[in-house]
Amino acid sequence: MKTDILDEPSTYDGHEATIPRGWSAWFGGPRVRIGPRIAPHIVPLSIDSHESDSGLSSDAILNKQLEEEANCAIQYRTCSWQKTAALLFSEYICLAIMSFPWSYSVLGLVPGLILTVVQALLVLYTSIILWEFCLRHPEVRDVCDIGQMLFWGQKWAWYFTAVMFILNNTFIQGLHVLIGAKYLNTMVGPDASIACQTVSFGAIVTVVCWLSSLPRTFSMLSKLGTASAAFTFISVILATIFAGVQGRPAGFLAEPSTDPDTGASLPSGLPIVTAVPILGTTFVAGLGAFLNISYTFIGQITLPSFIAEMREPRDFPKALWACTILEIIVFSIVGAVTYAFVGNQYMTSPAFGSLIPLYKKIAFSFMIPTIIFLGVLYASVSARFIFFRIFQDSRHKNEHTVVGWVSWALILLATWIVAFIIANSIPFFNSLLALMSSLFDSFFGFIFWGVAYFRLRKADGAVALLKDRSFRGWFEGILNIIIILTGFFFLTVGTYASVQGILDEFALGTVGTAFQCASNGI
Repeated sequence: MKTDILDEPSTYDGHEATIPRGWSAWFGGPRVRIGPRIAPHIVPLSIDSHESDSGLSSDAILNKQLEEEANCAIQYRTCSWQKTAALLFSEYICLAIMSFPWSYSVLGLVPGLILTVVQALLVLYTSIILWEFCLRHPEVRDVCDIGQMLFWGQKWAWYFTAVMFILNNTFIQGLHVLIGAKYLNTMVGPDASIACQTVSFGAIVTVVCWLSSLPRTFSMLSKLGTASAAFTFISVILATIFAGVQGRPAGFLAEPSTDPDTGASLPSGLPIVTAVPILGTTFVAGLGAFLNISYTFIGQITLPSFIAEMREPRDFPKALWACTILEIIVFSIVGAVTYAFVGNQYMTSPAFGSLIPLYKKIAFSFMIPTIIFLGVLYASVSARFIFFRIFQDSRHKNEHTVVGWVSWALILLATWIVAFIIANSIPFFNSLLALMSSLFDSFFGFIFWGVAYFRLRKADGAVALLKDRSFRGWFEGILNIIIILTGFFFLTVGTYASVQGILDEFALGTVGTAFQCASNGI
C-alpha cells in the first residue's frame, strides 16, 4: 500500500496499514490514512448486513452505507464539514457561556483564563482521538457503540454507556426547559397573574421544544443550528457591551446596607475584580466553578453521532478546529470583560442578571433560539439512538411512513416529558451544570478517550510506555493516563463538591423548591 509521507506505516493481519500520525491526523482531509480496527464488528452495519461484512475495511463499510442510502427518501450521511461545524457551534456557543463570568469571579481572572484554554485544548485532543476511532469503525452510530467496543465487546459496557448517554442528554433537555421558564419569568416579571407561573412556563417551553425536535436528520438541524449560534453570539456580545456601558451593575449600592426582610448584608461598593481567588474561597466553590467551565467545553458525547452523518468523516477536524478557536476567543473575552465590569459582589449566573432590567431583557431575548435548539439537538440524538435500534431492519428508518413518523414523535415526546420533570425537580442553574459535568463528563470527556488512545495504539502495534519509546509515545502515554485519572477525579471528588454545593444552596435558601409556582426570573 502506498503511504502518505506524513504518516507512519504499520502492519495489520499481514498487510501494511497506515496510522494517521502526521499533520493529517490533526487537521483531517483526503490524505488521512485509516489505521487498523481494535475489534471486529459488534453492531449491525446496515439493514442488509451479512456475516461477510465482518471482513470489510473501514472505507468499504463507509461506501456501503452511502450506496444503501442513495435511493432512500431519508438519507443520514449527508453532512459536509461545514454543516457539522454549524452543529458544533450550536452545541458549544450556548447560554452556559454566561456562567464564565461567575466562574472567573470565584477562581480569579488569571486561573480562570488559564483553565479555559487548558480545558479547550484537552477537549480538542480527546476529540481527535474520538475521530480517529470513528474513522476506523464507521459502523458505530453513537457513543454507546464505542463504549462496548472500548471495553472488549462486553454487553454490560453498552448498557452502562446507554444509561449514562440517555441521562446526560435528558438532563441537558431539562436544563433548557428550566432556562426557558427562567427567560419567560424574566420577561413578564414575578406578578404576571399566571397560575403556577414557573411550572406553566416550563410546560409551554417543553411543547415548543418537542415540536422543534421533529426534523429527523442532522443536515436539516444544522441549518437551524447556524441561526442558533449566530443569535447566541449576538446575545453574549450585547451582554458584554451592556456590562460596560451601564455604568454600575444591577443591584449596585454605594454604601453598605441590609435587606429589610431578612436583615442580611447586601452587596455594596465599587465592583471588586481579583486576579486570583479571594481569601476564604472554599474548595467546593472553586471546583464547582471549574466544573462550570468544563461543562461548557465537554461535548464529545454527541460527536460520534455527528461523525456518523458526515459524507466524508475525514474532514471532521476542520469543523473541530474552527469551533475550538472560536470557543477560546468568545468564552475568554465574554467571561473576562463581563467580570471586569460586574465584579465579585454583583455577579449572577447566568450573568444576564447583573445587567439593569432593560439591557438584561434585550440581551437575554437573543438567546431564545439556542434555549430551544440546543435542547432539541440533544433530544434528537437520544431519539435517534432509540429509533435506529427499534427500526434497524425496517423500511421505517429510511422511508416516510406513518409508523416511522409517529414512533419518532412519541420517542421525542417521552424524552421531553422526562426533561420537564427534571427541570422542575432541580430548580437551579449553576449547581445543575456542575452536577452534570461531574457525573457524565467524567466518562464522556475523559475516561473513554484515554482508554480509546491505548486501545488504538495497541492495534497499531505501538503501545505507549511499553513498545513506543519515542518522546511522542512517552508524552502521549503519560498524558492519557492523566486524562483517565482526571475523569475519575471528576467522578468522585467532583460529584462530592457538586452535591455539597447544592446542599449549601438549599441551606442558604438561595434556590427555589421543586415544582415551584413562584417566578424564577433573573
